[in-house]
Amino acid sequence: MERHYVGIDLHRRRSVIFTMDADGNKLGCRHIANDPAALVAAVTEIAPDPEVVIEATYGWYWAVDLLQDLGLSVHLAHPAGNNWGNRRVKNDERDARDLADLLRLGRLAEAWIAPRPVRELRELVRYRVKLVQLRTGLKAQVHAVMAKEGVLPACGEMFGPTGNAQLDAMGLGDVYTTRVESLRDVIGHYDREVAMLERVIHGRLRGDAGYEAIQVIPGVGRIIAAIFVAEIGDVGRFASAQALTSWAGLAPRHHESDTKVIRGPITKMGSKLVRWAAIEAVSGRRGGTKLRADFHAIAERRGKYKARAAVARKLLTLVYYGLRDGEIRCLAQEEVA
Repeated sequence: MERHYVGIDLHRRRSVIFTMDADGNKLGCRHIANDPAALVAAVTEIAPDPEVVIEATYGWYWAVDLLQDLGLSVHLAHPAGNNWGNRRVKNDERDARDLADLLRLGRLAEAWIAPRPVRELRELVRYRVKLVQLRTGLKAQVHAVMAKEGVLPACGEMFGPTGNAQLDAMGLGDVYTTRVESLRDVIGHYDREVAMLERVIHGRLRGDAGYEAIQVIPGVGRIIAAIFVAEIGDVGRFASAQALTSWAGLAPRHHESDTKVIRGPITKMGSKLVRWAAIEAVSGRRGGTKLRADFHAIAERRGKYKARAAVARKLLTLVYYGLRDGEIRCLAQEEVA
């Protein structure tokens, strides 16, 4: 039976579906308004069981789930991994055709289609991160108001018991007092929402062997462990710990041509959240006794910033084995010793 390939250029309101045969010949092209029934009809009108490719763009979940539920083979194109080349004409039909052609030729750079439970966990984890970022901005505004009135913070954490006591006793002007009180009220709302999300996240992860195992790593608490579990997903999709660190953007750049080899700084091409979590985990406790020694040794030669990235890469290696095996044997051996 002849194989058919369907490329979908998915947008927020409308999409283009391009179908070709195994030789790359155009069989049809449909422009549709985004509707589940219209999408299914356009994809299957020429061939009932085609290979389908969708770019991992804004709002792809519903389309991929819909087509997978029909039993179709769906591929997710990595936006940064496919080289579209320099084109004089750029339009939706050409994009859909190129997606189908890359899939037909076996040259498609694919992204992992995370299962629905993993995507739901990611939604909670990422939303918590976003709320914390917004809350940090509000706290910065409080410090800015204090600076305008020439008031210095009495402690490092202005929103703990000591800092709150200072905020309560501050004699600012009426306008500034109003703003600070309003900001503190909003920060309180954020605190409650963040605490609620943490309860939900930890409830979902209760009993997860990998989640419990990686918390043995110094510097990896419940929040950072949840980020690793949610963002990495099925660690079995990585052939090695090196593949995981490369995916996270913590591997050094490598450019090779003939006899010339250039290795540069880390690529930063990958999950920003995993990269942040790994670096955050080693910023305080340096990942424990062994990794702390590695940090100081590298820092003496290359500087603390490169040392931090290198040790974060080592920590992510421990995370890989913890998620894969449900334990980190080298750390268990250290505890016994």
